[in-house]
Amino acid sequence: MNALLIFVFLFILGMLLTAVGGGLRWYETHRRRHLVNMLRTVAATGDEQHVDLLVDSKQQKERFETAQGQGGIANRLNTMVTESGLDWTVNRLLLTAAAAMAVGFVAGLLITPIPGGAAVRGSVCGIAFGALPFTYVSKKRGKRMDLLEAQLPDALDFLARSMRAGHAFSISLEMVGEEIAEPLGQEFRSLFNEQNLGASFERAMANFCRRVPLGDVRFFSSSVMLQRQTGGNLGEILNRLSHIMRERFRLKGQIKTVSAHGRLTATILTLLPLVTLGGLIVSSPGYLDPLLQDPTGRRMIAGGILAQIVGNFIIRKIIRIKV
Repeated sequence: MNALLIFVFLFILGMLLTAVGGGLRWYETHRRRHLVNMLRTVAATGDEQHVDLLVDSKQQKERFETAQGQGGIANRLNTMVTESGLDWTVNRLLLTAAAAMAVGFVAGLLITPIPGGAAVRGSVCGIAFGALPFTYVSKKRGKRMDLLEAQLPDALDFLARSMRAGHAFSISLEMVGEEIAEPLGQEFRSLFNEQNLGASFERAMANFCRRVPLGDVRFFSSSVMLQRQTGGNLGEILNRLSHIMRERFRLKGQIKTVSAHGRLTATILTLLPLVTLGGLIVSSPGYLDPLLQDPTGRRMIAGGILAQIVGNFIIRKIIRIKV
């Protein structure tokens, strides 16, 4: 009986110690993650940047040359991954693309109904599969940018109300970072932490504009910087800016509704030849062999693919209206 009581006591004591140790470990991990989050943007090196509202072609050319001089493609991939919000690195993206390309190459070798040689099928499928990770990251980036753009008017209204209540601008930034949902809340917390840890306000705003490359963010940054230099009612400025953003969203929605027919037409005209080709391959596997074996037929196929790409590009340019 005594041995059983001692065993139960030791078991309960071990469970308590395990729970306390797990709790302390979780608290330390949470604290460390919060500290890393605060230092994430401050760790970036570089000179202070001036936030310009207008960008001309000369400035765009200089940025392109600078990007080329600093690594070009690698920097662009790193920027795309960072702006997508994914916990990825460029190496992980490239390794995933390489693995997908290998899988696509093997799948192309195994798919016999597709006409053409094994090397051609493997290469085409490999390129198509290898592009999937980049497409995924690009889509995630686009969705995140759209969400950031949609959250910004509410964040500016929150800033304006906080300042009218008597809070300082820096304290209002901290409150916005705590109250606004992700991903914009994270960016405002990074802005506040960077300024709170010693960076100049100009550099913090420039880094904020670089992390969130939206035109509305540039308007917000320019408004705040101009108000700090000339004075004025910043709360009223932010209210007017949020009103302009919401009106632009409403106009974009109207344009998207009007151009829906054009987008549907472009999709149908692009997919119709592919669906027809797939139906012919499945129903009559040898029907297209003479076209592929004849040099004129191969040139016609190449011309058709090129015409499809050019036509889709032209339609997209017509229906894409910037607001």
